[in-house]
Amino acid sequence: MSFYKAITTVGGYTLGSRILGFIRDILTASFLGAGPVADAFFIALKLPNFFRRITAEGAFSVAFVPMFSKIVVDEGEGEARAFAEEAQSVLLAALLPFSVLCMVAMPWLLYVIAPGVHCAAADPHCNPLRFHLAVLFSRITFLYIVMMSLTALLGGVLNSLGRFAAFAAAPIFFNMTLIAALLFFAHKFPTAGHALAWGVAAAGVIQFIWMLINCWKHGIAPRLRRPVLTPRIRKLFRLMLPGAVGAGATQINVFVDMILASLLPVGSISYLYYADRLYQFPLGVIGVAIGTALLPMLSQALKTGKDGEAGHLLTRAFETGLMLTLPAALGLIVLAEEIMSVLFQRGAFTAADSVQSAHALIAYAAGLPAYVLVKVFGTAYFAREDTSTPVKFAIVCAVINTLLAIALIAPLRHVGIALATAVAAWINLGLLLRGLRKRGHLDLARGSVKKTALILVAGIVMAAVVWGLNAGVFHVMAGGLGHKTADLLALIGAGGGVYFSCLYVFGIFTPQSVKALFPKRQKQDTI
Repeated sequence: MSFYKAITTVGGYTLGSRILGFIRDILTASFLGAGPVADAFFIALKLPNFFRRITAEGAFSVAFVPMFSKIVVDEGEGEARAFAEEAQSVLLAALLPFSVLCMVAMPWLLYVIAPGVHCAAADPHCNPLRFHLAVLFSRITFLYIVMMSLTALLGGVLNSLGRFAAFAAAPIFFNMTLIAALLFFAHKFPTAGHALAWGVAAAGVIQFIWMLINCWKHGIAPRLRRPVLTPRIRKLFRLMLPGAVGAGATQINVFVDMILASLLPVGSISYLYYADRLYQFPLGVIGVAIGTALLPMLSQALKTGKDGEAGHLLTRAFETGLMLTLPAALGLIVLAEEIMSVLFQRGAFTAADSVQSAHALIAYAAGLPAYVLVKVFGTAYFAREDTSTPVKFAIVCAVINTLLAIALIAPLRHVGIALATAVAAWINLGLLLRGLRKRGHLDLARGSVKKTALILVAGIVMAAVVWGLNAGVFHVMAGGLGHKTADLLALIGAGGGVYFSCLYVFGIFTPQSVKALFPKRQKQDTI
């Protein structure tokens, strides 16, 4: 499968998932708004995701995929499947008791990760319901971590063999399950938050079954084994350890946000959640798609000694990531309030909630290109089985994020938390680039500098036009449609047209260049 076909496969399914995710968020905002039940559910949703991203999609994936790819090349698929079975057994043996322990200790965990949700009854601003629901919801959603970790392992197996569709489609089942929980089961629980929490647990089971079926279909489903610390598993853990620390440091940023937001007025956690969901849309569609496709392909190219091909892959990933992410970031910044209003302002979600969430979105979006490019250039380390170097950078950025968030929370409140995260992302990108350059692993094509400058020019022109239209400079186009949803779609369409027209004039995005991205299938089509 070609690199760009892999990106479009992963990105297409991710786009479908994100659209369903927006429908889910729209329903969540309508049912829960930005009150104590919403805050409790969003805390419960972050907790299993935190550990999942460290153990499964974080440290485990970046260590497992390069090792699995190397075993496929050196020893064949049969031996690679045996390695996957060993990893699955050990992962399951570790996660089951860990999950049970965390569920039992949940009240004390919340004192650490969200201290502001627990308050004294004498406090006039106290809302004890938020704490009790956060404990209950977190215990329910923690069931998700085991199933999703196993799902990530099966996804790593399929991705390493060039089969990207199944794992990319798995999040669709997550969003469909939560949508069904709200529409069909919310009235059967004390609150809609209860239905969502159980929906998260059910979604984990459904996603695992989906991946297992696909692995069976391709004849590579790993069987259960007795967990044994084989030499390969010991090596996997050695590679995972620095990755876990690095992923943990990155995820600490998320929990620093939640800890600080829990100390702010009720609703602040929800404002950050809704803003996070919007900037995660392009990050998921573009960044995850590129990173998912790049890691196994880059690993295979390096393992077979094709350094030139590896450099070419990294260059194309960088250019594609920047070209698609920059307009998304600028569009979110210019149209933040309009987007929040159209998507979420209904039911329990008020106009004031839209404004507060939009301010956080602007801050998050300022770091969006950095978030995506961190995924691109971080892959250049992971493909070389270097999981330790990015740890230093992640720890530095976690410290910077924490200090900035503490400094900015007083003047900017929840917006300062989001802004600190964006600044830390840019610093992380700079450190990754500096590290690759020092090691001689950053050899971008000469034309990349010129393309980068032209992409920036196209983005600035697009942002200026969209801002002018939105401000009413061209009232016929922006204000004459008579409905804010239609106005927003018109502005997005105009912005996209201007941006890609500029890229066409600059010779970056032409029919010929698009056709070249998807070459006809050949016998050895590795890129």
